[in-house]
Amino acid sequence: MSETRARIRREIEREPGIHFRALTRGLELATGQVQYHLGRLEDVRVERVNGRTHYYPPGYDAWERTSLALLRRETARDIVATLYDAGEPRPDAVADRVGIARSTLEHHLDGLVASDVVRKQRDGNRVTLSLSRPEATVALLGTVEPSLAERLTDRFERLVDGLLESSERD
Repeated sequence: MSETRARIRREIEREPGIHFRALTRGLELATGQVQYHLGRLEDVRVERVNGRTHYYPPGYDAWERTSLALLRRETARDIVATLYDAGEPRPDAVADRVGIARSTLEHHLDGLVASDVVRKQRDGNRVTLSLSRPEATVALLGTVEPSLAERLTDRFERLVDGLLESSERD
C-alpha cells in the first residue's frame, strides 16, 4: 500500500465519519489524489448525509455511520448533549440552552429524527425530545472531534440566527 493511501486510511480510522473536504484539508492533498486513493481502499465505507460524503473504517453499522456524520456538526452535538443531560425537554428549552433559534433547532432535528438519533414525542400540544439510543449516541460523541472549519461554520450559523432573531423582535 502506498504511503498516501496509508495516510488516508489512518485519518479515516482516527476520524470516522470525516467528510471529503475535511479529509483533503487535513491531509493537505489534492482532491483528485484523495479520490484516486479512496477508490483503491475497498473496505472503506462511504455514506452521503446532508449533501456531504463521509468515510468510515469497517465496523460501523448504518445507524452509527449516519449518526457520526450528523454529530460532526457542533450544533447537532450540542443538541444531543443537551438531550442527554436534560432527559426529555421541550424544544424551546433545548433551543434556549444551546443558544440557537428555534428554526435552527428544527433544521437539525429534522436530520436527527429522520436518522433515529432523536425522538420527538407529541402528547396533545406538548412536544418533548429524547435520545433514541442514549448510550450508543454518547459513545459516538466521544469519537467526534470537529475541525476548526466545522466549528467556525457552525458558529457563523449561530451568529446569523441571533442577528435574525433580534431583528425580528425590533
